[in-house]
Amino acid sequence: MQCVLFINIIMTSYVVSLNNGLALTPPMGWLSWERFRCNTDCENDPENCISENLFKTMADLLITEGYASVGYEYINIDDCWLEKKRSLNGKLVPDQLRFPSGMKYLSNYIHSRGLKFGIYEDFGNYTCAGYPGIIGHQISDANQFAEWGVDYVKLDGCYAFPEDMDKGYSEFQKILNSTGRPMVFSCSWPVYQIYAGIQPNFSTIMEHCNMWRNFDDVQDSWASVESIIDYYGNNQDHIAQYAGPGHWNDPDMLIIGNFGLSYDQAKTQFAIWSILAAPLLMSVDLRTIRPDFKAILQNRQIISVDQDPLGIQGRRIYKHKGIEIWSKPVTPIHDRHYSYAIAFVNRRTDGTPSDIAVTLKELGLIALNGYSVHDLYENVDYGILHANTKIKVKVNPSGVVMLKAEVQRR
Repeated sequence: MQCVLFINIIMTSYVVSLNNGLALTPPMGWLSWERFRCNTDCENDPENCISENLFKTMADLLITEGYASVGYEYINIDDCWLEKKRSLNGKLVPDQLRFPSGMKYLSNYIHSRGLKFGIYEDFGNYTCAGYPGIIGHQISDANQFAEWGVDYVKLDGCYAFPEDMDKGYSEFQKILNSTGRPMVFSCSWPVYQIYAGIQPNFSTIMEHCNMWRNFDDVQDSWASVESIIDYYGNNQDHIAQYAGPGHWNDPDMLIIGNFGLSYDQAKTQFAIWSILAAPLLMSVDLRTIRPDFKAILQNRQIISVDQDPLGIQGRRIYKHKGIEIWSKPVTPIHDRHYSYAIAFVNRRTDGTPSDIAVTLKELGLIALNGYSVHDLYENVDYGILHANTKIKVKVNPSGVVMLKAEVQRR
């Protein structure tokens, strides 16, 4: 198999990025939107509506089910938490029936569990679901978030002019910083500009955002996940360079454990998101998730790839007839050679596993002392392999085999 080589020595250059000391590795946590959407019917569906009880429950499960112990730390509210109108003095008002104790109470509860609290708003007149946006109230809203003890702000872009976003998002980031409260800033800035035919200035975006959306919302389907994988592979030359500690491309939520992905497809989403150094934000009902999907989300070895301190976004290095290979440089580094995480992905649908055979040299792995190679899902050691050694893996349709090749010392 002839692979496009991933350059083994990566040239680095000085870049200006948001320096709030946050998100030095991609944020990990739980987010309500994909699974629970804008369900506000607490009378008929009290267990699944957007309410303080839902977020308290998910916070508890993050602890008791072991998610926090592997790195998931944020509990993030998305849209539909507000009353439809602000208070008489212009303040944001949480829905008084669904959040009767208020946001400060919920924040304190989440913090008492050792977790962090995220909230949603919109750079526009309204949120996407029609609740009050921040325009005209930026300073007041930022101060409210700080008073509530918010740790993470997701700012959407509905009902706003994309041409105003360069100035608007930048100004709101400065306002957030001026509160004195450290808050991760998640932006939807570039995706709305892309929709409007505007080329985003990612150099400016990374100066003001800890993470940002580039593409469509993920839906509960393999087709949606595939479209995101394709976007990141097809556009990697334009966007991968902007990812790094404190500033990340965000391919959207993990839908593992919901309804739309098979077991193999779920493994593929988790593998590719980790190769991309993506935020790992689960959107799943933690009360009902099956043990096999839970095990994917808690795979410490793959999480360590995502959370690698180098913060390098991986790339697709091979694509042919439904077979893809993705590669990410990771620690440790010896003699100027990186270790690598490698994902072999089978996008074919012809019903039988595909054999993929490739030498380490074809993957760009050329360190003279070789690499200790380990399968991150099957927990199988391949031993010490060298540049001319051929690896052969069998990959299920819509599935993945993920390896880590750890460079050896002299």
